[in-house]
Amino acid sequence: MQNPLLFTTNIAQRQLLNRHFSNSFNFNLNNMKKLIFLTIILFSALQLFAQHEHHPSKTDSVKSNTDKAKPKSPHTTAMEMVGNNHVHIDYSSPSVRGRSIWNGLVAYKQVWATGAHKATWIEFSEDVIINQQVIKKGKYGFFTIPDQKEWILILSKDWDMHLADDYKAENDVIRLKVKPKKNKTITEALTYQVKALGGKKGQINMSWEYLTVAFEFENVNP
Repeated sequence: MQNPLLFTTNIAQRQLLNRHFSNSFNFNLNNMKKLIFLTIILFSALQLFAQHEHHPSKTDSVKSNTDKAKPKSPHTTAMEMVGNNHVHIDYSSPSVRGRSIWNGLVAYKQVWATGAHKATWIEFSEDVIINQQVIKKGKYGFFTIPDQKEWILILSKDWDMHLADDYKAENDVIRLKVKPKKNKTITEALTYQVKALGGKKGQINMSWEYLTVAFEFENVNP
């Protein structure tokens, strides 16, 4: 017959052992849950970081697209009222961008569209006098023949063409000889200006790099 005291001791040992294993299992299970939770958080953080690194923000994307779409020689205009005469110049404006312009990008002694892409045109809403010659109101192509000391400025009946590709001297309305003015500061982008000089008189300027050429006109009517 088994000793009752020994039997009781065995039961107590088994209960203690079971309790130990149960606590150990619960401890390991809780640690496992914590480890899985931390792993999930770390993985999510890494994914968000990778997306941020490889996908630019909307602001960066818009800026990049804007820079790519911006033309190097944008189409622009210059306008002014001189008395009752509305003077309108339509042209494309190239920039210097560190290039050699005169007798480089723009050749001397050759007809130039005096702008980029299409020929530059000037429109007068009223008849004008240029160099004592009456120029009827309307639209004219503006061409030039640059040279080191003297330029030839041309108003032509032909105004709708690519650069000066279809220029014909027989369609000239007037030619003027002017001296280019040397400027102290650079004009990076080719720029036209129409200036009202008071009364019926006005002036048209074209500036680019360190040069400006200009001519004056006067309205026929007050």
